[in-house]
Amino acid sequence: MADIKNYTLNFGPQHPAAHGVLRLVLELDGEVVQRADPHIGLLHRGTEKLAEQKTFLQSVPYMDRLDYVSMMANEHAYVMAIERLLGVEVPLRAQYIRVMFDEITRILNHLLWIGAHGLDVGAMAVFLYAFREREDLMDVYEAVSGARMHAAYYRPGGVYRDLPEKMPQYIASRKRSDSAARRLNESRQGSLLDFIEDFTKRFPGYVDEYETLLTDNRIWKQRLVGIGVVTPERAKQMGFTGPMLRGSGIVWDLRKHQPYEVYDRVDFDIPVGKEGDCYDRYLVRVEEMRQSNRIIAQCVEWLRKNPGPVMANNHKVAPPARVGMKSNMEELIHHFKLFTEGFHVPEGECYAAVEHPKGEFGIYLVSDGANKPYRLKIRAPGYAHLQGLDEMSRGHMIADVVTIIGTQDIVFGEIDR
Repeated sequence: MADIKNYTLNFGPQHPAAHGVLRLVLELDGEVVQRADPHIGLLHRGTEKLAEQKTFLQSVPYMDRLDYVSMMANEHAYVMAIERLLGVEVPLRAQYIRVMFDEITRILNHLLWIGAHGLDVGAMAVFLYAFREREDLMDVYEAVSGARMHAAYYRPGGVYRDLPEKMPQYIASRKRSDSAARRLNESRQGSLLDFIEDFTKRFPGYVDEYETLLTDNRIWKQRLVGIGVVTPERAKQMGFTGPMLRGSGIVWDLRKHQPYEVYDRVDFDIPVGKEGDCYDRYLVRVEEMRQSNRIIAQCVEWLRKNPGPVMANNHKVAPPARVGMKSNMEELIHHFKLFTEGFHVPEGECYAAVEHPKGEFGIYLVSDGANKPYRLKIRAPGYAHLQGLDEMSRGHMIADVVTIIGTQDIVFGEIDR
């Protein structure tokens, strides 16, 4: 009788539906996965080492490029770590702006995730729906920072600048008629806050559309229900955080349990799963989009009523206003020193973490009193989730491996950092 052995298959390195350059070595018995060995390092950028050669301020844009789907959330943990070591007080308006953009970033992340996860398992339409809403939120990023993705908007001591009073508008061109431009500009007649408020009113209807396409879809449920089950105990043991942990039934969210900025002043719920499978993690993330929308609406309401500074009034850390810098010699010197030499951070170490869209994103920062970090260690949520891929895949078919990669919502910028 023939001796049947397991065979090994290279799965990748590919870029399936925007998850990243992952190479999996799969040990297969027919089409059933016996072992999955993830190989990383194909996108290694050396962010942690690069940060040691840059001033604290110059490393802010590197954070955008870690998880390049959740840009401002990465910045948030980094600037919080610097602020803790400096002992800088962030103005309340800046804290509300940060929370609002954290939640905009969470929706941006989950929109790409739901579109990419849909593509992974054969649902084409939801990708187009999700990117329609991403365009509006990308325009919000661009309005405050000038960049659609890598914003560098959060700065130690606050945010780069206050929210603009005017929303950029579409113009007619050879590709876009006057009537089309007018229709697109209907929600852009006021300030940025007006545009965001209009979005928060429209968005619940859009989430309903995604759910109509997927939630009770027979094929979607066949591909997700019972796949990649993780028990609550194993989820904790493997270091899962965010929707991966909450999907297994563990109620843990840094915004509630270790509140930072003004999360203790806004009202929202934590969605939690029951079964710990891919379908539960899908439901958790969909409900998170609705809860983020609630938080954004509350922030918009507060920001309308409460003008004020958005940067700490400490010119050793924060740049002076342009008007002052161009008319006052002392402020010019502060400006020059800040952007050439940077600021010196007192000796010490700290860990700052945020509830990133993918889980707990933390920055461990060690300072020796210089203008650069002595050591920077990034705690990326996707790194812990990827180690669970082997255990989640065993006993499943090759097609289910793609579903599991999708449910983990991994992005390789933060894993390979």
